[in-house]
Amino acid sequence: MRELVSLDMFQTAGVGVLALLLGMFFTRSIPFLKRFCIPAPVSGGILISLLTLGCFSLLGVEFSFDGTIRDVSMMLFFTSVGFQSDFRAIKKGGKPLVIMVLLVTVLIIAQNLISVGAAKLMSLDPLLGMASGSIPMAGGHGTSGGFSPLLESLGLTGAQSITMACATFGLVAGSMIGGPLAELIIRRRSLAEESHSEDVVTGIEGSEASPEAKIERPQSGEKTFREYSWAVYLLILAMALGMCLSKLLALTGITFPTYFGSLIAACLIRNITEPLAKGKDVLAMSKIVSLGDIALSIFLGIAMSTLKLWELASLVLPLCVILIAQVAFIALFAYFVAFPSLGKDYDSAVLVSGLCGFGLGATPNAMANMSAVCFKYRYAVNPFIIVPIIGAMFVDIINTTVVTIFLNII
Repeated sequence: MRELVSLDMFQTAGVGVLALLLGMFFTRSIPFLKRFCIPAPVSGGILISLLTLGCFSLLGVEFSFDGTIRDVSMMLFFTSVGFQSDFRAIKKGGKPLVIMVLLVTVLIIAQNLISVGAAKLMSLDPLLGMASGSIPMAGGHGTSGGFSPLLESLGLTGAQSITMACATFGLVAGSMIGGPLAELIIRRRSLAEESHSEDVVTGIEGSEASPEAKIERPQSGEKTFREYSWAVYLLILAMALGMCLSKLLALTGITFPTYFGSLIAACLIRNITEPLAKGKDVLAMSKIVSLGDIALSIFLGIAMSTLKLWELASLVLPLCVILIAQVAFIALFAYFVAFPSLGKDYDSAVLVSGLCGFGLGATPNAMANMSAVCFKYRYAVNPFIIVPIIGAMFVDIINTTVVTIFLNII
């Protein structure tokens, strides 16, 4: 009989922060991690998840974590991303956005073709292929939870365990291959020089593309306090308005991520306020970005620490073959198709790391991959605009449509 140890939201947050601090230490101490752009919360979080795996396997102790602060941190981060969504910048990056949508569509179709095709070649139920295709890969845990009852009603026993295990695998794999792949492209093609920064916190370096946005300006402690306070108030206000917007969006019958309303609310606040401000920084954007960075680090620290790696033990050999094929395909697709299609420049390499992140399970991992790459080299504006928009709006809609078509065909 297994013993269940439940951690409340404060204890869970403590575990996430511990993972982040461990990851920062590992990045400073292990050159391999910095060279291949492995995000600090990933390296530290995987260590803790391995420890919980050991407790589960050897001692019969299972840890249960509270997701409250994780979800709040995720909401804070994507709200800060909304504040960074300048319509003028979106117009400038319009073509890459369209190309990325097309690439994601091709990727999702290919993921299902690979998994269903492999299942049929191994004389397995095609539904097992669907359970290891774009549902957990591009869809992540949320889409996996949504489609599992349907798969089970169609006859796939244990669909939820299979999809969740595949989503967990994808979450880890997406975090591990995105940064190294982008780093390989940048290094081979000499697209950027290393920044040689000593700071290892994974996050967005700055809110704007202009060099002036990164210049440190001396200011009083009282002014800094007021700006951070104002940034916190704006983030909370945008989240509150965003939840109201999410309820309205739910009336359409289309399922959107929980953070989508807040992202849009923050975007509207910025793009309505800034023209009226006539060039003044009334939103304290640099402070909003800093708070978003902190929230992203905490979210990923908690998310990676609370992975139930023992779920992967339930995967049979054929399923492992399918998952390895999925990872190999997205790496080849990103390198040989996505990177050339996006322009073969530095922004394209950063977008490749993001594609690997949300193509294997989670938009926050895509953001972390891109942040790690930008930390090592330099900040890129368009990727941090394009990826959240695609992750919030297009991935779920495209994925749901493609999966529904495949389920009707097979």
